[in-house]
Amino acid sequence: MVFSTHLPDHLILFPTTAAIEAHGAGRKMVPFQNGELELWTAASQLAQRNGGAHIYILRFYGNADRADRWAAAEAEMWNDRAVEIWGMNYPGFGGSTGPAQLSRIGPAALTAFDELKRHAAGRPIVLFGASLGATAALHVAAHRPVAGLILHNPPALRQMILRQFGWWNLWLLAGPVASQIPRDLDSIANAKTIRAPAIFLLAERDEVVAPRYHRLVVDAYAGEKRVISLRGAHHNTPIEGAGLADLYNALDWLLPKKND
Repeated sequence: MVFSTHLPDHLILFPTTAAIEAHGAGRKMVPFQNGELELWTAASQLAQRNGGAHIYILRFYGNADRADRWAAAEAEMWNDRAVEIWGMNYPGFGGSTGPAQLSRIGPAALTAFDELKRHAAGRPIVLFGASLGATAALHVAAHRPVAGLILHNPPALRQMILRQFGWWNLWLLAGPVASQIPRDLDSIANAKTIRAPAIFLLAERDEVVAPRYHRLVVDAYAGEKRVISLRGAHHNTPIEGAGLADLYNALDWLLPKKND
């Protein structure tokens, strides 16, 4: 469902509901706003051998992406840590009840966190958000205690609309449209309130969210932070090579390993 007919295409929600191979991830349904929220979970091999995770990762994906596609593979991408991934499908995506609206993303993200917190039983929870998912992660961190965040190409939605898309209509529409972005997803306002440590992964050649809008979020962020520049990367370029090595080094800062 399109949340505004005036917004540029890459700020419109593109829900997908077709079946996707989950590669062994587990499906969990949680009550949400007279419907259900779909979560997909997967534990790393080390967590399985240890009988449980030391760290939980609550994952929020980009627009038109799905948790069932990635949760199982991502469980092994934490540099030999005992982790369990919980990935959320936005309302209207996958098996999560619609409609797909920006106004429902913030409440859905808090619902997913609260469910995970009950399961985690005091163990640390880290939020990992990519693109639109970074706005959800920032909203949760502004309202719930978290161990840390990983933010990949975070968009400053209100500022993008006002500064990047205002010129063509002399700001006559940009102001009203920007005001339609839910306050829940105001990444700048949320970033200013968060004290948890964060890793920022920023694509150098992001063609969807201009790097200057990443920087607005980074500069507003109040907590301690590590910034990793993904050299030559575009918005959807996989994190690999030197960028992956830098992420692993940053993870040692954010998530010190336990002696098993």
